[in-house]
Amino acid sequence: MDEGKARGSLTLKGFEKEVEVNGEKYTVKVIDGEAVEEDRDGRKLLRIKITAEVGGVRSDYVMTYGRYGKLNAAVGRAYVRADGEADAERFLALIKALTGKEPNVYRMKDGRIVIECYREHLDGLRRYTELADTIEKWLEGNM
Repeated sequence: MDEGKARGSLTLKGFEKEVEVNGEKYTVKVIDGEAVEEDRDGRKLLRIKITAEVGGVRSDYVMTYGRYGKLNAAVGRAYVRADGEADAERFLALIKALTGKEPNVYRMKDGRIVIECYREHLDGLRRYTELADTIEKWLEGNM
């Protein structure tokens, strides 16, 4: 693995990066973060919570990963209210800054915005000390 890309080799606290999303530049400053496993209806979920300032706006960003489909694929989703385009764009900037990849975004029939991340995003998040052990444990327990 590349230096700085090994599992748990980086820290979220104090992480700072500038990224571009949809032609607009955002400065991402991470304040804190954690990953916790949860049980919901017999399914093990992974909830990733990150407190960050993105584009000058401080917020708590939460994404929940689960296993879906025949392939048992790891998929993470976050939901943003229908009138929250700016919030969704800041969430995209955060994910892109932390993982190097932009997540998928779509709108549901009720207008809510869904931000969807996949295994490559989870692997990117696994590089951070605060998240690495819990992500690793969740992946091993959900194969």
